[in-house]
Amino acid sequence: MRFNGLDLNLLVALDALLTERNVSRAAKRVFVSQPAMSNALARLRDYFGDELIVRSGRDMLLTARAEALIGPLQDILSQIDGRLVAPSQFDPASAQNSFTLSASDYTTSVLVQPLLQKLAHLSPGLRFKLIAQEWPNTVAHLERGDMDLLITPLQFVSPQHPQVVLFEEDYVCVTWSGSTRFKGGLGLDVFKSAGHVAASFDGGRAPAADTALLALHGIERRVEVVANSLLSPAELVVGTDRVATVHRRLAVRAARYLPLRLWPVPVEIPRLVEHLQWNRVYDASPALRWVIAQCREVASEI
Repeated sequence: MRFNGLDLNLLVALDALLTERNVSRAAKRVFVSQPAMSNALARLRDYFGDELIVRSGRDMLLTARAEALIGPLQDILSQIDGRLVAPSQFDPASAQNSFTLSASDYTTSVLVQPLLQKLAHLSPGLRFKLIAQEWPNTVAHLERGDMDLLITPLQFVSPQHPQVVLFEEDYVCVTWSGSTRFKGGLGLDVFKSAGHVAASFDGGRAPAADTALLALHGIERRVEVVANSLLSPAELVVGTDRVATVHRRLAVRAARYLPLRLWPVPVEIPRLVEHLQWNRVYDASPALRWVIAQCREVASEI
């Protein structure tokens, strides 16, 4: 099929080439031979009157024209996938859909785990792939259609796509119950002077939300340990005089099996509001809408 002289079958090849920036990898991505992909690239170059992909040393770079094609191409392919290919009916008992979901380890622990447990009974044929959040690339993955669902705090949602509130969370401080440093309580002076365990992502490049929230009060903690998981700080204070600021649900759960003491955060910080977001082109998908409804129901119960 052709539109304005362009063979529309080449759109899939173009997407693979712009994504992989390599003819061999692009061929593997769409299950064609390397000569076939090379031929597709030649035809695309002829149509657009542009090289699209050029060699620079050992790397392959996109031309300015190719960079400009990425967004419109992704919109076109997502529209086709979301509106034409997706079935109009959805039967949970027999469905075989696959979903890619991005959530923090905290949200995976408190929400995604009970969600998957529920769906395993209601729709056993569904398959899920959980992917890590890599800011700021996570929203870009949503834009590309590389993920179906994103669970993230309000400050990270994209205004271009639909979203709903899932649940709210507040913070507490945790210390080892055997520490003598906090016998007089955990006031602001003690909080500032104590050593802290904090969490961050992307190899320390992206601090967890509590760091930004405390910064609103001009508080810079004396961080002695940086963990790469939101689940770790509560465990890492045990046996020390350190303090960690963690999500209340995680603290309550950890205190069931660890010698911890929970304290109010000595300054008032905003509650965390977790949102569920999805690409707008899939908004009409019955399967996705059903999973969203189940997610909201589980969130109302945690």
